[in-house]
Amino acid sequence: MNAPLAAQVLDSQEALSRLSQKWDQDIVPELRNYITIPAKSPMFAPDWEQQGHLETVLRNAAEWVEAQKVEGLRLEIVRLPGRTPVLFFEVDGTQAKAASSPTVLMYGHLDKQPEFDGWRSDLGPWTPKYEDGKLYGRGGADDGYAVYASVAAVQELKRQGLAHPRIVGLIETCEESGSRDLLPYVDALRARLGEVGLVICLDSGAGNYDQLWLTTSLRGMASGTLKVEILTEGVHSGDASGVVPSSFRILRQVLDRLEDSQTGRLLPAGFHCEVPAERMEQIRATAAILGEDAYARFPWAHYDCGGSTLFALPTTTDPVQALVKRTWEPTLSVTGAEGLPSLQNAGNVLRPYTAFKLSLRLPPLVDAAACVQQMKALLEDNAPYQARVTWEGLSGASGWNAPPMDAWFENALNTASQAHFGTSCGYIGQGGTIPLMNMLSQGFPKAQMMVCGVLGPKSNAHGPNEFLHVPYAKKLTAAVAQVMAAMASQPAEQTA
Repeated sequence: MNAPLAAQVLDSQEALSRLSQKWDQDIVPELRNYITIPAKSPMFAPDWEQQGHLETVLRNAAEWVEAQKVEGLRLEIVRLPGRTPVLFFEVDGTQAKAASSPTVLMYGHLDKQPEFDGWRSDLGPWTPKYEDGKLYGRGGADDGYAVYASVAAVQELKRQGLAHPRIVGLIETCEESGSRDLLPYVDALRARLGEVGLVICLDSGAGNYDQLWLTTSLRGMASGTLKVEILTEGVHSGDASGVVPSSFRILRQVLDRLEDSQTGRLLPAGFHCEVPAERMEQIRATAAILGEDAYARFPWAHYDCGGSTLFALPTTTDPVQALVKRTWEPTLSVTGAEGLPSLQNAGNVLRPYTAFKLSLRLPPLVDAAACVQQMKALLEDNAPYQARVTWEGLSGASGWNAPPMDAWFENALNTASQAHFGTSCGYIGQGGTIPLMNMLSQGFPKAQMMVCGVLGPKSNAHGPNEFLHVPYAKKLTAAVAQVMAAMASQPAEQTA
């Protein structure tokens, strides 16, 4: 039976103990089942509705939440025509003036990236394996765990009898497709969201597994397909090469307009921005914590050379510059290709076209829509050899820079990190994109943003061998509960 509402301070030790049991006995088994379901995002599964996998993971999550019987929690699956569905829950605040007090918005998503290749022989994207505190499989860390951790944190506040703010949850199924369905839901649910004073987003990363990490910025993104067509069908390379230009070479020329292939620097000036002074100060502090792990944590290729092992090299071995490059500089990646046969089936044929899927990460303060328009003109106009060059943008989202922290929020983060990790909160920018954050910052300009996550070193979201670091997730869940309890203890005017 819950204790009377009085204390405003979470019993940290008790919370971590109870939440650890919850993870071991309840959440990990649920996530094992979640991992088995190939609930790929609509960008990777256009027939998602017919497949039914997104519906399955959403219903499973809803049933689990309802089974927790959290006092006062109301839940529903919300559907808009032609959109992927969302899970929405709400819990009334316990304060006397809860109706006018700021709301906590908890966010996560249940859609997944595709399989990718290169998984360890005993692992796979849809075959969960729990080993040394790590739960392997696609989507567990990015970020299927979020809804379960969020509700468990609320449940712990209730169990300890603590006052808490009004809490709502929004769990989408289109994040890995750029959250293209999310804004209509935010608009449709705006009145029910309330006056959001704190956003808790558990879809981000961590610099290490030794402390709580707050994400201070996110890069934007523009993705799409660049295609070069020079023939209507493939022809014998011995007959045509030298007269017919290679579509691959033309594509290289076109990309040279966008990127310096020697340095990787994006050429358009409008794709760059200055790093704010506050962020540079945080970057230097984080570099001092992480040291060479800022670049050495990636799975670099290596090979034997005369008895010694040589490793592929990063673009920089300066930890400060490594953090800047992955968070505040634009970067182009080729993430897929079409028109290229497998090596086994590659005959002596001059191919009719080459297509690349491009992923352009943009600095947090750069307008993605403007960059997408500039890319179209830059890549398509005046094509070499009058080849047919097309750029089809698939998704785009501007980045995000966190608002200034209120004193209560900064203190709550450090207190929670000290309580559960034994050290202060760290601050780090992330190179990924969460479109929701920009939407919420614009819609709720006074809200504090607790953007955290379990994607620490080697967790490898989107790639092979993705894992969820369960011991870290337990502590993060407890830290979330502690921050919400701290918010409830503040005068309303300080959290408005």
